[in-house]
Amino acid sequence: MSEDRNYDRRRFLGAAAMTIAATTRVMSDAAHAQSSTTTAADATTMRPGTHTSFGPLKQIDAGLLHVGYAEAGPPDRPPVILLHGWPYDIHSYGEVAPVLAAAGYRVVVPYLRGYGTTRFLSSDTFRNGQPSALAVDIIALMDALRIGKATVAGCDWGARTANIIAALWPERCKAMVSVSGYLIGSQEEGKMPLPPKAEFEWWYQFYFSTERGRAGYDKYRRDFTKLIWQLASPKWDFDDTTFDRSAKAFDNPDHVAIVIHSYRWRQGLVQGEPRYDELEKRLAQKPVISVATITMEGDANGAPHPEPAAYAKMYSGKYSHRTIKGGIGHNLPQEAPQALAEAVVDVTSES
Repeated sequence: MSEDRNYDRRRFLGAAAMTIAATTRVMSDAAHAQSSTTTAADATTMRPGTHTSFGPLKQIDAGLLHVGYAEAGPPDRPPVILLHGWPYDIHSYGEVAPVLAAAGYRVVVPYLRGYGTTRFLSSDTFRNGQPSALAVDIIALMDALRIGKATVAGCDWGARTANIIAALWPERCKAMVSVSGYLIGSQEEGKMPLPPKAEFEWWYQFYFSTERGRAGYDKYRRDFTKLIWQLASPKWDFDDTTFDRSAKAFDNPDHVAIVIHSYRWRQGLVQGEPRYDELEKRLAQKPVISVATITMEGDANGAPHPEPAAYAKMYSGKYSHRTIKGGIGHNLPQEAPQALAEAVVDVTSES
């Protein structure tokens, strides 16, 4: 079913004052986040721009990576993992995480491979950006953090990663929030031609398929990523400080290699690794997702994205869709944090 909701960004009076006060303590010291009585409604009454940074980041060895991540909330509470996309970083959830922590969740926000403080443990490891590899990274992180099962939410690459976890490891996924819906694909699907308008929207994938594109992205990665932000969220009036905060994550020494491989792999221009072959075969079958799911879309998403009606059938469990109005673009968690937080609370409590 579809739920069209108009979230007023200026709603911050009344209950919001209490929520913001609680979440400020969370951001300064995650251990102080202990309000388990915050309701789902409280999670939607914060003012965007209240929180601009996480506290000290943590690092942990997990699988092939030394993962950098932010954490908030009591460690013994129900876990929520928030996954960012490209070209974004953990600050997509800078205002979501403290609200969820104040609501009584343990919130983990990792840098994906190739971003921020996440590093490969070995210089010999292939810098692979194929979708299944990123999902395996998050399963390894859950193992390292001793998280058996979590609600997983994501946008862009993060949504695709969440979809894969929910599809292939449903026993590890309590529930899911997926911005732009079902994003599982395959190399064969990526080779199929699209109508001209759709191909035009994927211009950067064609650019990345060339050596000139790789070199250009490396040389102009800040200019390039800012352009993507503007195109993908045409009504989001972000400032330079907001962009620069996230752009630091793209200075990761593996960033360009991961991004270029990811998009070239999707078009079948490069190979992945044999260790992921079986997973990719399963994903190519377009598995139906059985875990409780809320999909979301902004009403001003300028990035290529499927229509909700096209993927509703891919969810066999408890499912609903929410279109968030008010000029919300591709980076929905950062543009409408109150809506994303509410969706996580709702889908977790209903599963």
